[in-house]
Amino acid sequence: MGTRDEIAALPPEADLARADSLAREIFADIANKWAFLIVEFLGQRTMRFSELRDSIGGISHKMLTQNLRMLERNGLIDRTVYPTIPPRVEYSLTEAGDALRAVVDGICGWTQQYLGHIEAARRRG
Repeated sequence: MGTRDEIAALPPEADLARADSLAREIFADIANKWAFLIVEFLGQRTMRFSELRDSIGGISHKMLTQNLRMLERNGLIDRTVYPTIPPRVEYSLTEAGDALRAVVDGICGWTQQYLGHIEAARRRG
């Protein structure tokens, strides 16, 4: 869950088991290619549903809808509905979503740095 110093700094009432369980739940939700791509694109700018779908090649309407709902439920994106006819809906990252984007960018950087190593290991395996 964290380093020893981070855990020691938590208040005594901190529920570490619940925090660990929640972390596992969130990771299970967001650890898919669509969620990562949605976070990456919304990190660039606020987008409407159709813009997002067009930007993410190959995602179905249903899959985009499911992932947007999951990301909103986990507090990673904001969904803003404007009272127009038809209603205009925009999606943007929350502060937590923006922090997740930094993590995703770190994973992408790690992949680029170790791509040769990973490919070589896969050829051997």
